[in-house]
Amino acid sequence: MKKLLVLLLTMTTVYMVNAQIVTPQPSPHSKIEQKVGLTDVTLEYSRPSMKGRTIFGDLVPYGQVWRLGANENTKITFSTDVTIGGTKLKSGSYAVYAIPNAKAWDIIFYTDTTNWGNPSKWDDSKVAAKVTSEIYPMPMDVETFTMTFDDLTSGSATLGILWEKVYVGVKIEVPTDDMVLASINDVMNATPTANDYYNAAVYYLQENKDIEQAKTWMDKAINMAGDKVPYYQLRQQSLIYAKAGDKKGAIAIAKKSLAAAETAGNGDYVKMNKDSLKEWGAM
Repeated sequence: MKKLLVLLLTMTTVYMVNAQIVTPQPSPHSKIEQKVGLTDVTLEYSRPSMKGRTIFGDLVPYGQVWRLGANENTKITFSTDVTIGGTKLKSGSYAVYAIPNAKAWDIIFYTDTTNWGNPSKWDDSKVAAKVTSEIYPMPMDVETFTMTFDDLTSGSATLGILWEKVYVGVKIEVPTDDMVLASINDVMNATPTANDYYNAAVYYLQENKDIEQAKTWMDKAINMAGDKVPYYQLRQQSLIYAKAGDKKGAIAIAKKSLAAAETAGNGDYVKMNKDSLKEWGAM
């Protein structure tokens, strides 16, 4: 019994010695993972708050390199090569810095990502890209420093920077089209499935490519699917026919899609088909 009491006392003492007070960080870490087209983009940064302070031109001086947040340098990672401001960047990680000014900012992508804040010695040879971005004033204060991925398309996104009453955006372009076209070419030269034909046709429709080729691929996909073609695939086929100038064919297919969507109870596709039929003069 005495040994047990000694053991419990020892464990309690060790716990009290090792216990530490844990408090929230004033500039908490944030990590965003965003798919842009076929490119994985990861952003890591720290988020200070205004706390009644004047930020730009005071806490963050104009005309000087800023770490773009707090603590470690902000880091962005790309799974593929990208293009920023006309400059091609290889896949990999970059630190992101800014030089704020009253009307525009310089945004800098820097190859050394290991700095706590700004590098102790700035090295221009490590600047992979530098772009100037106009300031867009916000109608209200953004209390906490925020970075976003805005205006997403299959081929680009805008890296948004918001704090105080400032928004700055930097466009990042990704090689989605080259990657998809290479994939389509490889598959079409092998043994494409109905789903391959469908995906290729929809991509050509959405990206404003050869609509006759899209129509050929879509017809093959629908024929291979047989009698049970989903309403959403019929919907895409009708849009391709309309864009190809075959309004009569588009109307006939849209009516099939409408009937199938009504049977499935999908109100969104019912409305989209009705809207298209009205646009094409069939309702």
